[in-house]
Amino acid sequence: MTMNTYECAIVGGGPAGLNAALVLGRARRRVALLDNNQPRNAVTHASHGFITRDGIKPEEFRRIGYEEVLRYPSVEHHEEEVIRIGRLEDGFELETAAGKRIRARKIILSSGLKEVLPEIDGAREYYGKSLFNCPFCDGWELRDQPLVALSENSDLFHKAKLLMNWSRDLILCTNGKGTVTEEEREQLAARNVRVIDTPVAAFAGQDGQLEAVVFTDGTRIARTGGFLSPAQVPQLVLHESLGCEKNEMDGLVVDAMGRTTASGVYAAGDASYVMPSQLIFAAASGSRAGIGVHADLTEEDWHKQSQEA
Repeated sequence: MTMNTYECAIVGGGPAGLNAALVLGRARRRVALLDNNQPRNAVTHASHGFITRDGIKPEEFRRIGYEEVLRYPSVEHHEEEVIRIGRLEDGFELETAAGKRIRARKIILSSGLKEVLPEIDGAREYYGKSLFNCPFCDGWELRDQPLVALSENSDLFHKAKLLMNWSRDLILCTNGKGTVTEEEREQLAARNVRVIDTPVAAFAGQDGQLEAVVFTDGTRIARTGGFLSPAQVPQLVLHESLGCEKNEMDGLVVDAMGRTTASGVYAAGDASYVMPSQLIFAAASGSRAGIGVHADLTEEDWHKQSQEA
């Protein structure tokens, strides 16, 4: 069993965690970046909306990110799954699945979310290839195509309004939940958008390319792409043992610099429910959290030195 001590431990190595590590590394802070290499966007063929990186493959983005961050000698990467975080008198102790123990004065939670897709045959096969979540990320690639938008939540009407900027050939599926109101249906019908409440039995096609939506009544509607609204749950629930409050969207409550309601604990990216869920927003929140950690460490050390003088 090993023990290492750092000024900050970052749990999660996506764009938020990487950018926090970059800021702290450049500030000459001793940083442990812990990541189990299971990014949420691993199924996506390309990431969009990040200037200078538009269309980049997620694995290439991570490769470049780690290459840049690890140029700074005070940043160490641990490809480990964190299973426990305990509070100490002067910071925190993290335990990994491999038995490694790491101590840190501050913690940044940036492990993000995992997506739970609807239980529909074919959903996993087409997700990230011709079925997506975010219109801003993938709407351009599906422009002017016959699309389907499926959601069991109340977001379907709003998503439809957004999607119509990319395609007017659109059907909406509530998957039997009927979450679109009568008033919303009237507005959509006036724009030739159908709302279908019949549950979806399957997505059909081949090699990741959607060809049709198949309903439980046997109806089959040709579509070449679309958008789902998967449930999003935290990758890790370590915040519960630390006393962090959650907001109405099930993310962690944070201030402008990523501080949670638990002393010494910060959150960035999807852990704090950054929306839209895009690389550029997550990276920006990581930068803020990194600056927040550095500023707070500086103030604490300054105060301690003044007391000792």
